[in-house]
Amino acid sequence: MKIAVIIPVLAASLQFARADDKVDFAKSIQPILEKRCLECHGEKKQKAELRLDSKDAALKGSEDGKVIIPGKPDESAVVKRISLPEGHDDIMPPKGDPLTKEQIELIKKWISEGANWPEGLVLGGGEKPKADEPAKTSDAKATASAPAKKTKKKPAGQEFANLKPTLDTAKEQEAVKKLGALGISVRPIAQNLPWKEATVRPQDTNKTSEAIALLKDIPSLVDLNMAKLNLKDDELKNISDLTNLQRLHLENNPVTDEGLGHIKGLVNLEYLNLYNTQVSDSSIDTLKGFKNLMALYLWQTKVTDEGGEKLKAALPDTMINRGEELKLLAKVEEKKAEEKKAEEAKKKEEDEKKAAEKKEAEKKEADAKKEEKKPEAKKEEKAAEDKKEEPKKADEKKADEKKPEEKKADEKKA
Repeated sequence: MKIAVIIPVLAASLQFARADDKVDFAKSIQPILEKRCLECHGEKKQKAELRLDSKDAALKGSEDGKVIIPGKPDESAVVKRISLPEGHDDIMPPKGDPLTKEQIELIKKWISEGANWPEGLVLGGGEKPKADEPAKTSDAKATASAPAKKTKKKPAGQEFANLKPTLDTAKEQEAVKKLGALGISVRPIAQNLPWKEATVRPQDTNKTSEAIALLKDIPSLVDLNMAKLNLKDDELKNISDLTNLQRLHLENNPVTDEGLGHIKGLVNLEYLNLYNTQVSDSSIDTLKGFKNLMALYLWQTKVTDEGGEKLKAALPDTMINRGEELKLLAKVEEKKAEEKKAEEAKKKEEDEKKAAEKKEAEKKEADAKKEEKKPEAKKEEKAAEDKKEEPKKADEKKADEKKPEEKKADEKKA
């Protein structure tokens, strides 16, 4: 069973510590747990038998084992779940945006320092559970994450007031059994409650359509994940009568406006994820009909800015996420990339200029050295020429010495 560790946190609640400072539990961790975790893991309700309002209970863990191991963040289930990529079936928190890198690092640092928790402190003003006392469960239902300004919330104990119990339980149990044979677990959302949750991921992907067809016989489903199934529009007819559904994941499917039209009767929906679907402005009227929606995800759909504004006007208490923050972040990243590219181009230009200047300096130095060698070369050239002239001069000298003797001989003959 999933460990529903709900730890999304508002930036305003974080007190980031310096690398050499220990995390202050009261300032940094307690606000996170109290604001976003205790709804599902506090005194009134413990999903997966996990309670996070006291040190002993938090360290005890869930039905799946320990979730916080002091000194070992990499072995703590909490850290593993909050570090999963967006869209992963087991990512925590399962509702709202994933935690930021800074938030994850803060939690990891707290655990690595020993998961310090003031002795005797019970969060949320509740009663500290006894060591051997089983987790209590109420019918409190975890709702979709929404900004603090959202006031839309059902009164305590009224989370399931509008839902209808299953009439044909035998038929439902048979469908649950068949889905189990396909590797799909349909489980209660909490102990002693009839309402169920399921993630459709058959072991054999060829059995996906068969699994989807069985869903229509499980009216007690309140939380259904059908993400990444390559859903066809007509397949959504199988859940059109599941009017108890409060949470529905349809993200990363080629679902169109026609498909969405099949589920317009699911008026109890509080969370609807249509990220990366083909839904467009033609579905605005259908979406307006989901009056109980607390969170609606429309990023990477064909819904325009104009359509988004119409929805906001019609559903003022609904957190509608169209990826504005991510789009802004993308622009910032794009600007950074352009600036980095410009810096690299400038650096390259400067490097090329320096290389050219160095080459020119080396050339000038070589020319200077060449000029310095010219007088010496001329001297050597003159010496070589003089050496060549020496025999000739010797012959001329001999000739000059011979001429007087020849002249005397001539005179004698005469």
